[in-house]
Amino acid sequence: MSAITTALRQAMRLDGARGAAVVDYISRMTLGALGDPDGLDLDQAACGDTDVVRAKLSAMELIGYAPTRLEDILITLDTEYHLIRPLIRRTHEGLFLYVVLDRERTELNTVRKELRRIEELL
Repeated sequence: MSAITTALRQAMRLDGARGAAVVDYISRMTLGALGDPDGLDLDQAACGDTDVVRAKLSAMELIGYAPTRLEDILITLDTEYHLIRPLIRRTHEGLFLYVVLDRERTELNTVRKELRRIEELL
């Protein structure tokens, strides 16, 4: 089993997880995804989120912040959280973890802690 598959399975065990993906924001390619087949199209959402990651990293560069300061990007919707965790603190520059979570069932601090652990798998 690949490290990506292992990481995605761990992410899907998070309370409220609806989907998870590992994405290359340079090529805009989803390297792996797991989620409800009747739910959100993770490939399309992840592809669109590459623009979010690129924009935030560019903004950080403009103000003189190191990219390694970025832990995650949270997008809050009416019923979901979309959490993006760039893997820039590791050797996998250009990748990010993307998790879609049910707002009613998710405790963000716990998810953030678990994503740091999952990042180590990659």
